[in-house]
Amino acid sequence: MKYDPIKRSLGKVFNKKPFLRKFFYRLLDLLLLRAWYIKKSLKIWKKEAPAEAKILDAGSGFGQYSYFMSRLEKKFNILGVEVKEEQIEDCNNFFSKIKRNDRVKFEFSDLTAFKKDKEYDLILSVDVMEHIEDDLKVFENFYASLKDDGTLLISTPSDLAEDHDHDDHEHTEGEKHFFVDEHVRDGYNPADIKQKLEKAGFKNLSVKYTYGKPGGIAWLLTMKIPIIVLNFSQIFFILLPFYYIIVYPFAFLLNWIDTLSEHKKGGGLLVKAKKN
Repeated sequence: MKYDPIKRSLGKVFNKKPFLRKFFYRLLDLLLLRAWYIKKSLKIWKKEAPAEAKILDAGSGFGQYSYFMSRLEKKFNILGVEVKEEQIEDCNNFFSKIKRNDRVKFEFSDLTAFKKDKEYDLILSVDVMEHIEDDLKVFENFYASLKDDGTLLISTPSDLAEDHDHDDHEHTEGEKHFFVDEHVRDGYNPADIKQKLEKAGFKNLSVKYTYGKPGGIAWLLTMKIPIIVLNFSQIFFILLPFYYIIVYPFAFLLNWIDTLSEHKKGGGLLVKAKKN
């Protein structure tokens, strides 16, 4: 899926004022089911986390999860690392404007080279690992960078994704390429990612499917269809608010059902791992 042109367009609109960027974060939280799972997991982790925890947002993107964590606890110290320079600059500017740049910072880094010995209480990686060829090296770096009682939280596509860009039977080759040209792998299965994390040294692993049938339908309505349309012409931005007014109540209900359900298969994986 060609996200980057749309991301750049969104950035131009929502980076103009801090209140617009906060509104954008709120939209992402509402639309992206993975945000529901991540935020729920972070709230659970916070109950036992140090008050002044050090956190690595590994592949910070727009910075929405760093923003959420900075609100979750005012003493958290957060570093977001990213390979896209424009997003780093945008995030640093935003957090400076809202007076949180003393405890939330962003910098350029390649995760295959990023390693800080026993530095972090939590490493968060959301929709990043499917973009990195040498994933084992990144897992090893995560392990080395976590404190002895540190936690790794990953959200990534699964290899069972149907409408989530990965089903050869659902798409022609051209359509499939249109949806996955930014990924180096279609996704992970639970056994594969668990084996790689254990090889890197992690213990106490939990891997569960997300984006079951309810979440898959919601994703189709709120993400896939709009992005396909916007890739044809960005003039459809004008019509999006009206589309979401009609569609979102149904998608919200489907996402809520998805988070309450246990899935035997799904389009995503939520992975939790402890260093020891």
